[in-house]
Amino acid sequence: MVNDGAERGRGGAADGGRRNGVGRLRLLAVVVGLVALVLLGRQAGALIPRFAEWVEGLGLLGPVVFVAGYALAVVAFVPGSLLTLAAGALFGVLEGVVYVFVAAVVGSTLAFLLARHGARAAVERRIEGDARFASIDRAVGREGRKIVFLLRLSPVFPFNLLNYALGLTQVRLWDYLLASVGMLPGTILYVYAGKLAGDVAAAAGGATVERGPGHWIVTVLGLVATAVVTLLVTRIARRALDEATGSSEAVASPPVDSRTGPLA
Repeated sequence: MVNDGAERGRGGAADGGRRNGVGRLRLLAVVVGLVALVLLGRQAGALIPRFAEWVEGLGLLGPVVFVAGYALAVVAFVPGSLLTLAAGALFGVLEGVVYVFVAAVVGSTLAFLLARHGARAAVERRIEGDARFASIDRAVGREGRKIVFLLRLSPVFPFNLLNYALGLTQVRLWDYLLASVGMLPGTILYVYAGKLAGDVAAAAGGATVERGPGHWIVTVLGLVATAVVTLLVTRIARRALDEATGSSEAVASPPVDSRTGPLA
């Protein structure tokens, strides 16, 4: 009986060891996959100007391809600021904001779901020991939608990493999606800047731009006003987030581009 028990104990330990080994291999595979995705994403960032030129030549199909490419860029940690600026130059302010916002929501949701259902262990290892996220995690448990909304407004956590990190919290998917409207102020600012840059580049390149000085004055003033409003909203959101999380680090930390998606 003792020998049988010992054998069962050794067998159970062996099974447990095999399970742990398989678990480690799976974790390693996920980590390697995410690292490869990040490295490839950084290299892909250099191809953004070419991608924008290609999209422009696609005609009516261009917006669809742009949204799909942008969403994948968010998942792959590709900085999105150039793509957001390009959207303004390619599509104008209104359409550019719509396309970037839709793409950012799709991409951030994919990252959120990937972290929640596939790469949880790898994401946990990446943010382990981060005091900012620890306080954010506690606050999300109390007021999920509000905190995610403030995080979208306030650049206290890198956008692409935040999408994955929020997948580890208790926030519901629906609340996560609703809070995405917090991305709009920064998105409008960057698309507006992209539109202005596109107009200036066209004029400098000799293209016929039938717009007088009044147009340029209004455009520049509009950009400045948008930037000021965005800055004010960001500061207010930081204070509110600090109060909600009970952490002074949210305000004291240096500015981080919270949008390696729309704003990277």
